[in-house]
Amino acid sequence: MPDDMKEMIARAAAAIMLEGNTRKLTVTDIVEKCSITRQTFYYHFDGIPQMIDWIFQKRLDQLLDEAWDSDNPESGIRSFFIMALNAAPYINKSMQTNYRDELDRLLNDGMYDLFDRLTELEGLYRDCTRSEFSVIRRYHCQAVIGILREWSDRDTEHIDDIVHTVYRILKGDIHP
Repeated sequence: MPDDMKEMIARAAAAIMLEGNTRKLTVTDIVEKCSITRQTFYYHFDGIPQMIDWIFQKRLDQLLDEAWDSDNPESGIRSFFIMALNAAPYINKSMQTNYRDELDRLLNDGMYDLFDRLTELEGLYRDCTRSEFSVIRRYHCQAVIGILREWSDRDTEHIDDIVHTVYRILKGDIHP
């Protein structure tokens, strides 16, 4: 039952972000949209940043679990791209609010989690030092995030080619 209420609160917050041109998502806006009390909101979340973190983590965990059920790393990368593209309207609206840094951190963390799963599944970079792996991880993750930030309609038409290329780069089959 607590997750049902959290979901309801999350849906209300998402709707508010998409509806308005608000620079600040407030608890007051959310509780009014949900017809709940502030106490109910704070029972489930410590505040807006924790709520945003919960939403992102829940969606990312679902995505990664579903994607890796198939044991096909490319499908995991494709699923991440699709999740990010579907979330783009929410993320773009949210980036205009005072929670931009929080969302940016969550996007980075999600990409790092995806990269960690991929490297573990594929046995990549085992011969690297921790320091080397850290740089490789940052390099690849920021590159993928950059691709997503500059995504176009043409890219959507060629998503499978892009995902395959990204996968080959991550595996070291293609050197950037």
